[in-house]
Formats: sequence, structure tokens, C-alpha cells
Amino acid sequence: MDFFSVQNILVHIPIGTGGYSLSWIEAIGTVAGLLCIWLASLEKIINYFFGLINVTLFAVIFFQIQLYASLLLQLFFFVANIYGWYAWSRQTNNNEALLKIRWLPLPKAMGWLAVCVVAIGLMTVYIDPVFGFLTRVAVSIMQALGLNVTQPELQPDAFPFWDSCMMVLSIVAMILMTRKYVENWLLWVIINVISVVIFALQGVLAMSLEYLILTFIALNGSRMWIKSAREHGSRALN
Repeated sequence: MDFFSVQNILVHIPIGTGGYSLSWIEAIGTVAGLLCIWLASLEKIINYFFGLINVTLFAVIFFQIQLYASLLLQLFFFVANIYGWYAWSRQTNNNEALLKIRWLPLPKAMGWLAVCVVAIGLMTVYIDPVFGFLTRVAVSIMQALGLNVTQPELQPDAFPFWDSCMMVLSIVAMILMTRKYVENWLLWVIINVISVVIFALQGVLAMSLEYLILTFIALNGSRMWIKSAREHGSRALN
């Protein structure tokens, strides 16, 4: 199991203060995440295979570094990847993909916008107690499974509003991606730009660079899916 340890270092990157030690598990998880997003932009269903690898390895990382609330978020993404794989694989009687790339109908778009605004506002105010609660739940579950874990000491969130934006928009973007709505890529662009800045401010330059790459992939995904939606002439009804 040493391979899955964050202490199993692949390479030391001379970036930032003191450099950055990149572990094997983080490197493989990151590459899987990049492949997932790139393949999703090409509308390749295999993206969900790499997505499952990404969230599984990141869940292991978050467990080791005691970010239990983030671990729970990976569990949501794991389920979403399985559902997305199922939804994208469904076919019509003519062996065509049942879901087509399309825009959200305006009423649904406004509904999702309202959900995001309210959820981000509430999360900004209650982010510390919410993550504290989620962490206690995660620790309790792991203790019930016989794992030797203890409750970590959580510090107040450094960027409550922006952190809330990333969390809420990531959940919504993932849901929209499983339904092949173009807007998912527009949300990923926003999420990635925020992530680049926040991680840079926190001195995690390797992760900031990763999200910079993801930003360009998301921009390309936006371009390709907008083109596809126009070709389908689709402002779908579902």
C-alpha cells in the first residue's frame, strides 16, 4: 500500500518556496483528471473511466491529509461519474446516443442560477460549521468501518466566498455534464479561473498550474460543445 502514500514521491519540482514534492498517487490522479476533462470535451464516454480513477485517488489523498469534507465531495463525484457513464451510454432504437449536446432551456437555466446564488450565499455564511459537520460524519463512517482515524482540528476557511463558489459550481457543473448541457463547460471555466488564483495565493503553485491547464481544456470544451449544440439546433426540452 506504500504506492498509495502521499509520502511516496515521484519527483521534487523546484517551484515556489522550498519546491513541491509530487507523489505518485497525486501525479496519476492528476493525469487521470486531465484525461477525463479532455475526453469529455471530445464527447468520449471513456472520460468517466478516468474520472473514476481521479476521484478515487484524490479521495485517498484527502483521507491521508485529513481533508474529510473534501473526501465526501469525491464520493459525490464518484456517484456522478457512474451516473454520467450510464446516461451517456443510453441509446435510441437507431443505436444513436440518447443524449445530445444542447443548451439548457431558459427556465431551467434561471432555476439553476437561482440555486447557485442561494447555495453560495448560504455556504459562504455557514461553510465552517458545514465542513465541520461533514468531517465529523466522514470520521464517524470511517471509524465504524474499523479505520483508525481521529477528528482533525479544522481552521477557519481562508476564502469562504470563493471556496463556496468552487464547491457549489463544481457540483452543478458535474450534474449538467452528465446531462450533456453546454453550460457545464462555462461553469468549469469559472471554477478553474477561481482555483488558479486561490491556489496561487495559498502558495500551492503546482495545483495552480494544473488548474490553468484545465482552464484551457474547459475553454476548448466550451467551443466544441457550443459548435455541436448549434449543429443539433438544440435548445432541448429535457
